[in-house]
Parts: sequence; structure tokens; C-alpha cells
Amino acid sequence: MTAQDSATRPTRIAVPAPAETPRPARPSGTRRAGTVMAALGVTAFSLTFPSTAWGLEGIGPWSFVTLRGVLAALVAGGCLLALRIAVPHRRHWAGLAVVGAGVVVGFPLLTTLALQTSTTAHAAVVVGLLPLTTAVLSALRTGARPSRAFWAAALTGAAAVIAFTVQQSGGALTAADLYLFGALLICAAGYTEGGRLAREMPGWQVIGWALILCLPLNVVGALVALPHESFQLTGHSTAGLLYAAIGSQFLGLVVWYRGMAAIGVPKASQLQLAQPLLTLVWSVFLLGEHLTVAAPLTAAAVLVCIAVTQRARS
Repeated sequence: MTAQDSATRPTRIAVPAPAETPRPARPSGTRRAGTVMAALGVTAFSLTFPSTAWGLEGIGPWSFVTLRGVLAALVAGGCLLALRIAVPHRRHWAGLAVVGAGVVVGFPLLTTLALQTSTTAHAAVVVGLLPLTTAVLSALRTGARPSRAFWAAALTGAAAVIAFTVQQSGGALTAADLYLFGALLICAAGYTEGGRLAREMPGWQVIGWALILCLPLNVVGALVALPHESFQLTGHSTAGLLYAAIGSQFLGLVVWYRGMAAIGVPKASQLQLAQPLLTLVWSVFLLGEHLTVAAPLTAAAVLVCIAVTQRARS
């Protein structure tokens, strides 16, 4: 009986728990490709002001901005349609409207108006404050409490840019400076809202749908502006318009967001620190502008301040 009982008694077999599989690291090839993508995005953005200056040689500012938005929306809409991307949920459209107002309409319009009387080098230094402005608005939007080092660096960078603009303008802010500072605020709001939406949908779809949302406004604006402004398709004006619309406003954002997805936002943001300095280089080689000593020095100071805020936030 004992043998039978022991034979029929259910035996509990201890099964070792499977070892937790560590998350695989990103292959070095993927990191390299992501770095290249992010660098291409930064390079594309750095050419925005020179291409706008070229476009203004033959096209009026309002016509340039609206046509830029129309062309970019047609390219983005074609991509969304070809990939059969579903229409965003209703709750996303308010945020997309903020992105459209800041990135698609506001920033291009205000910077284009500023570049009528301002050099691209001057505008590049002022708009180099954009990452800091975006970081401040993002902190206010999310309720985060950055460190004192973050706020000290942000205020130092802002003071450097304000001192530069006042010095370059002969002691007072010009209309172009006011346009540029307005562009900073409205674009930072668009970037902040776009960053929030990018958590729920791919970043390129955020800018794509924002372009589609603003398409009717840009079409009407183009129809109103074209009969009242100059429109001459010279080599420079055509290249500037096509690049600003397709290269900067859409394709640049596509490779930028793909790069961020591959290497992460912190590493990609470090690459963007070179954007104002790149624009200064393009302004010399493509437009023949002469830089004052203050321009690269101020750009370098802003770069250092942005680097400090990045470290403070992380």
C-alpha cells in the first residue's frame, strides 16, 4: 500500500522560472543611421532662412508664405493618402490647430516679414533662442519644475540675444526684431503642442495633418496675395520656394523625427545646437553676407546656454 500510495501520489515538479530576457540594445547600425537622419534634419532647417531670402528676390512675402504652405500640404497629403493613414481622432484636432498656427502659418509668416529688412545672420542668432523658448513653454505647459540651473541658463541666453539685437539695431528694437521675437513665441507653442501630440502619433503625421488643416487658409491667402504682390520665378526665387516648402517644411521634419526615434530626443537635440551656426555659414556662402564679430559670439553663447538647459532637464 505504501508503494502504491507513493506511486499514485501526485508529484509536484518544480519548474524553474524563465530568466528575464534583457531588452536588446539598439544595433550600432541603427544608431548611426539615426544620427545621420537627425543631422540631415538639422541641416535642412539651417537652410530655411537662406532659401526664404532667395524666394523674396522675386516673390512677395505673403505670396511666398502661402504658396510654401500649399506646396508642402500637397506633398504631405500625397504621402498620407499613399500610406492610407487614418484621420486623427477628434480630440487631436485642437492640438493640430495650435501646431498649424505656430509652425505652418505663424513662424513662416513672421520670419519672412522680418527677412525683408533683416539679414539671415541676424535672424539666425535671434531664432537660435527657439530651443530655450520651447523648453520654457514646455515646462509651463506640463507643470514641470526645472532646476535653478535651467532657469539661469535660459535667462542668460535670452539676455545675450536681447543685447545682440539691441546692439545690432543701434540701441532700439526694429520691426524685424519684433517679428522675430513673435515668431519665437508662436513657434515654441507649436513645437510644445506638437511634442505632446507626437506621443500619440508619429511626428511626421503631426506636421502632415497640421499642413492639411491649414491648406484652405493658405489657398485663400495665395489667391488674395498673388494679384497684389510681385511674382517672378527666377532661378533663386523658384529654388527658394521649392526648398522652403518641400525641403524644410516637410522632408526636413520627416528625417528629423525618424532620427529622434532612432537615437532618442536627448541625443538628437544636441545635434540641433549647431543649427544657428550652420545658418551663419550658409548666409556667408550663399548670400554673401558679412558677419560681425557679435553674431558668431552670441550664437556660441546661446549654444552653451542650451547645452546647460539640456543637462539640467535630464
